[in-house]
Amino acid sequence: MLNSNQVKEIKNHLNKAQNPVFLFDNDADGLCSFLLLRRFCGKGKGVQIKGAPKLDGNYFKKVIEFNSDYIFILDKPLVSEEFFEEVDKFNIPVVWIDHHYMEERIVPDFVYYYNPIKNLEDEGEAVTGFCYQVTKNEEDLWIAIAGCISDKYLPDFYSVFKRKYPDLVIENNPGAFDLYYKSGIGKISRIIGEGLKDRTTNVVNMLRFLIKVKSPYEVLNESKENYVFYKRFREIEEKRKKFIDKAVKLNENSGKVLFFEYRGDLSISSEIANELSYKSPGKFVIVSYDKGDVVNISARGKKIKNIILKVLSGFEGATGGGHNDSIGARIKSEDLKEFKEKLKNLLEDSS
Repeated sequence: MLNSNQVKEIKNHLNKAQNPVFLFDNDADGLCSFLLLRRFCGKGKGVQIKGAPKLDGNYFKKVIEFNSDYIFILDKPLVSEEFFEEVDKFNIPVVWIDHHYMEERIVPDFVYYYNPIKNLEDEGEAVTGFCYQVTKNEEDLWIAIAGCISDKYLPDFYSVFKRKYPDLVIENNPGAFDLYYKSGIGKISRIIGEGLKDRTTNVVNMLRFLIKVKSPYEVLNESKENYVFYKRFREIEEKRKKFIDKAVKLNENSGKVLFFEYRGDLSISSEIANELSYKSPGKFVIVSYDKGDVVNISARGKKIKNIILKVLSGFEGATGGGHNDSIGARIKSEDLKEFKEKLKNLLEDSS
């Protein structure tokens, strides 16, 4: 949780900004964090950060294109030196809100950095939850819940949401991913998260819709206003289910390590890894998406981050970042076979 001073400072930054740009991670937690802040302050542009865990210097072009006077970075564990060098030249304030634990992180003096995560035990909190602390607009409660459960976090304000929208939850005491995969608010979370995986024009139109929408039912119920990204959601859900079924069948007798590889035009390795981990608790799940020259890797499992980073250190140009039990990585396609062999040996030897 943010403390009261941090909440106050972030509000002050939002009030000072005349034309902010919000650079957010390419998932529902990043998207919902942006939506909460944008709907609160009523100004600014949103830009999804695709690809590697690191926000690179190329995204500064958007800051210039929008003539932004403030930069908000949401849910990104790493920002390149190149990006900060460009920011420094133009003296633009940066507000960086994150929830990834890192032993070492270089944050320039001119950056306002907010991350209450001080150890691995705190890592469950979502950036959306921090942003809702700042905005506290109950009309946006559904956005806050949608973002939090997508990142496997059930916030304390869930009880308020449950009373307000009993038809969008499931009974008893669900976990965050139970809600994500089985409830109405979970479907909303998946709809908007998967809507990010579309052409830029369609994503921009979806953001415009979500900035103005008044009710969660305007997202949940298909209409002419949300038809395009709802259609994208159905397409991705169909493909994802096929991949999940295939992965489960291929790994029926795989022991403690579940590997799944795929190719194609759809990068959903994180979504596949999340669901496989949910369906196969206790297993290490490694999903790789081969793009031809590079491979995106999503890994899930107890304390898997350090294991993945240890293996990656032996490969030139490999990158990785994320949480203790959930990490994304990128490696050259030619190194994938060796990477898998080394990783499998380490995972099978781990407790």
